[in-house]
Amino acid sequence: MAITRLAYPRQEPELTGEDTRLRNWAKNSRLGPPGSVVAPATEAELCDFLSTSDGQVRMIGSRMSPGRMIQVANGSGTLLDLSKLSGLISSTDDTVTFAGSTPLADVYAFLSARGQMLDASPGVIAEQTLAGALSTGTHGQGLQQSSIAGAALSIRMVLADGTVAEFERDHPDFPAVQLSLGSLGVIIAVTLRARESVIYTCVKKAVDADNLEAHLETWNRENVLVKAWWFPQESQVQVWTANEATDDEVLRYRAGGGELLEHATTNATMNNTVESTLRQLRDDTRGVADDGKPLRTVTRFRDFTDVTGDVYQVFCRGIATPQINVEIGIPLVRAGGVIKKIKDWHAEIRPRMHYPVILRCTGPSDGWLSPSHDQDTCYFGFVVYYAADGSLSEEGDSFLRAVERVLAEEGGRPHWGKYFDESLYDWPALYPQWEAFRRVREALDPQHRFANAFTAALLN
Repeated sequence: MAITRLAYPRQEPELTGEDTRLRNWAKNSRLGPPGSVVAPATEAELCDFLSTSDGQVRMIGSRMSPGRMIQVANGSGTLLDLSKLSGLISSTDDTVTFAGSTPLADVYAFLSARGQMLDASPGVIAEQTLAGALSTGTHGQGLQQSSIAGAALSIRMVLADGTVAEFERDHPDFPAVQLSLGSLGVIIAVTLRARESVIYTCVKKAVDADNLEAHLETWNRENVLVKAWWFPQESQVQVWTANEATDDEVLRYRAGGGELLEHATTNATMNNTVESTLRQLRDDTRGVADDGKPLRTVTRFRDFTDVTGDVYQVFCRGIATPQINVEIGIPLVRAGGVIKKIKDWHAEIRPRMHYPVILRCTGPSDGWLSPSHDQDTCYFGFVVYYAADGSLSEEGDSFLRAVERVLAEEGGRPHWGKYFDESLYDWPALYPQWEAFRRVREALDPQHRFANAFTAALLN
């Protein structure tokens, strides 16, 4: 593929009276022409629309992916708004079935209310839809689990001709349907495995990054859930290790009404590091928009404390704000070498960073197109924030391009729902089941109705 300058696009001004559904969440891409949105109210309406219409179709979900993943061709095609097909469909003692367009927040709230959780730990935010999370590979942290799609027991889809297909875990095409890039059909229902909720105590500490290469895998092997934020300029890491809470901690948590329990002692050892990052963020974004949310995402590393709560209270506490977020999965066994390369590159270039490098590791995924397919994986995440005028600083853009090249050269697989320069990757070489996925696509959508310019170039 040719290099695109739109790998990290700037925000565009909104048009007066514009249908907000025609913009992606980050407001850096138009998804289709006016009048291209169709919003069926029932599964039957959706089936009827697909069986009696033609042209390309893409699902907009919560619109949190880059625009190129969602948008349809200029002047033609349909954007499906499936927000009316949302909510709980059914449940048993150990399963829940939700409509595909249900926000993850609603899934988590239902499970928490009955003392349950998914097998997969959550990502940092929960605004995305269940179908979108599966289709792009949304994941949490911890080697004992993988992406949210790993908790799926069955997936119900409406195909391009309006017929309905059910895919159980033992179906030969299930690994393709698990993470489909919206290219196989419309996910209208997902049955998920539920388990008894675990109450975790998350211990937070600041450590020197000198031995990060060795410590990262050890932390992940020795703890149930781990997340780390690496500040290369100050050579510091804030690491969270979460394990099952003690009986006393659970009692204190329950006595507080099940609200997140913050422990008494705070740690201020990273406050100077936080202030240094905030100065660079303020300088580069020239008056951050969105009510200062980018600033708040960084200040949360100040005066941190251990906490006790369920998995969603501990980890699903992100502040959703438009940004360019690049996340690349690297085989865990190679993560130490990648960290060393980033250290060497950072020492030479000294780039200005708006946010620490995010380090999350997961176990293998069955999904053929999952970045963690068949291997323990360390995800390296990088964030650059927009200025109030919608621009990206030249420093921020250069930083993302340079660091992505480093990870791509190491065999990295980018997160599909985030930003990446597709020219850097040899997809069939990265994904052993790439051709198997393409064969499933040809069988389920032979006319490529669910393609757009981006996925057509990717898969054709």
